[in-house]
Amino acid sequence: MTDIAKIIKELDLRLLTSEKDFSDIQVTSGYTSDLLSCVMAGAQNHGIWVTLQAHNNIIAVAALLDLSAIIITEDSIPDPATIIKANEEEISLLSSKHNSYWVVGKLWELGIKAE
Repeated sequence: MTDIAKIIKELDLRLLTSEKDFSDIQVTSGYTSDLLSCVMAGAQNHGIWVTLQAHNNIIAVAALLDLSAIIITEDSIPDPATIIKANEEEISLLSSKHNSYWVVGKLWELGIKAE
């Protein structure tokens, strides 16, 4: 397991939602997909989700699965209403300038595997 604080630092991610004590939030697995139905079927609770999607529906899926965080790639930024909803649901949104392939490779190097 790796904590979100380490992931933010190692991948140089930008926090889009409210600050938390990320050293206490452990990531147990990872999943990447831009199809919400695939994420609902394949992502594990307390995992981290990598996607290019930045719309409001990603928050509902992350809350349903109790995900630790969402990394949104390619500098895609959600609208303010999505960020507000993420804060309400206590879902951490992180942004990367890199594409999903790069982000997943770095997560793998940190020891975060699919379950």
